[in-house]
Amino acid sequence: MVACQMPPTNPFASQSVAEPVSQVASEPNATASPAEKALPPQPANTAASQLVDIRSINPRIVLDIRYATPNNFTHRSLYSQARCLLRAAIAADLSQVQASLEAQGLGLKVYDCYRPLAVQRKMWQLMPDSRYVANPAVGSRHNRGSAVDVTLVDRTGRELEMPTDFDDFSDRAHLEYQGGSAQSRRHRQILQQAMNQQGFISLSTEWWHFDGQNWQQYQVMDVPLEKVKA
Repeated sequence: MVACQMPPTNPFASQSVAEPVSQVASEPNATASPAEKALPPQPANTAASQLVDIRSINPRIVLDIRYATPNNFTHRSLYSQARCLLRAAIAADLSQVQASLEAQGLGLKVYDCYRPLAVQRKMWQLMPDSRYVANPAVGSRHNRGSAVDVTLVDRTGRELEMPTDFDDFSDRAHLEYQGGSAQSRRHRQILQQAMNQQGFISLSTEWWHFDGQNWQQYQVMDVPLEKVKA
């Protein structure tokens, strides 16, 4: 789901879509779907047992969990541990994306996975604007363990150029943005295609964000990362 940042002044205007993406969700925060409204947080013991650590599924996926460091829009560490926890089915799908990218000499780097609801509340305190942050009263798809933020790396683990860095909430992060270098747009297209082919749903305003299949069936969770024994 969308993280948040003060909307920056952006000199670039969005242009027409040149790289169609097969599965794109519109901005999800302004209006909650019935599925998002209907599911309260799961009990901690039930929720924790339904999460898996991506390292146990595919250790070749690179981790750069930004909210476990100050290198994010809040400039503070929000997680006690740098872990990527996901619902098992979504972790399996992500592993399949990694395998498909490896055939091209590429791979995934993960910025964020499951996000406890308590962290979502902190983000909302900093930016109580549903255009940029999921209202914790509704919850983010990250809070469900059903969304991932990712980018591409080469076979050495070096991050590839994208139109923006993670947590850039200008028009340049939109899938329709046609500025920047041709190489960065090509990398974005490769990532989108690889994720969409495995059933992940893109977010039109953030090239790095993807919702897993059937995310609606999962409830919001508020289990600290260190409490999950995956």
